[in-house]
Amino acid sequence: MKKYLVIALGIGFSLLTINAFIASKPSAKAPIYKSIKVYSPYYLDKRFGGLQIMSKLDPEFKEKPDNMEVFHRLEFLEKEWGKSHLKIVDTNLTILDNNSSTIKNIQLSTKEDIAFIHKFYGI
Repeated sequence: MKKYLVIALGIGFSLLTINAFIASKPSAKAPIYKSIKVYSPYYLDKRFGGLQIMSKLDPEFKEKPDNMEVFHRLEFLEKEWGKSHLKIVDTNLTILDNNSSTIKNIQLSTKEDIAFIHKFYGI
């Protein structure tokens, strides 16, 4: 009976570990994301204590979410930024600054990119 208990505990802990790993993974992103991320004000800063989210615009902005939530929180902040700073006109993506001035126009060449922007940023 003790032999089966050790095996059952090992399997149980393994399943919990795999579940936590899957829950903490960031969502899949299209190649256009790398072009947009350059203009996003949020980035991850690696510290000895773990990851923290910082802003390029506000030096006082620092968020230190749990390790399981850090990527989900970063995605949330980027989505909120994208709703007010990204605009699709025909097949062009326009990136705006805080004053609604155009920073960059990116040509959207594939339907995958357009679908990703609609799904991820909600525009």
